[in-house]
Amino acid sequence: MAPGRELEMLQKQLQDELDKLKNVQKDYQKALANRQQLDSQLNENKIVKDELDILEDDGKVFKLMGPVLVKQDVEEAKQNVGKRIEYISSELKRIEDSIKDLDKKQDTHRESLSKLQQKFQQAQMKQMTK
Repeated sequence: MAPGRELEMLQKQLQDELDKLKNVQKDYQKALANRQQLDSQLNENKIVKDELDILEDDGKVFKLMGPVLVKQDVEEAKQNVGKRIEYISSELKRIEDSIKDLDKKQDTHRESLSKLQQKFQQAQMKQMTK
């Protein structure tokens, strides 16, 4: 293979790998933002749960539905919050797994980039010495 052609191919491979890394990094940032939002929601719901737990049996709970406050049964409110906490926790676990996977993909792409850069530099050196 002609040295100029080899450099072109390596340069294309480098660009492709860089594009892949950028896409994975974008997905990683989205996942981090999702995790942050879910963390916030989980904390809010835990605070609500704590408040509901100290509420006396004859206490009153109201749920905001649009512009209106609607009276809600205390037990029903506790169950709803519990289900929300359970759901958010499972979503957090899913996002955490996704983040770990994306982290590994980033490492793989960085490794590939590094190897391709070395090959590219070696091909450039070969071309210069000819």
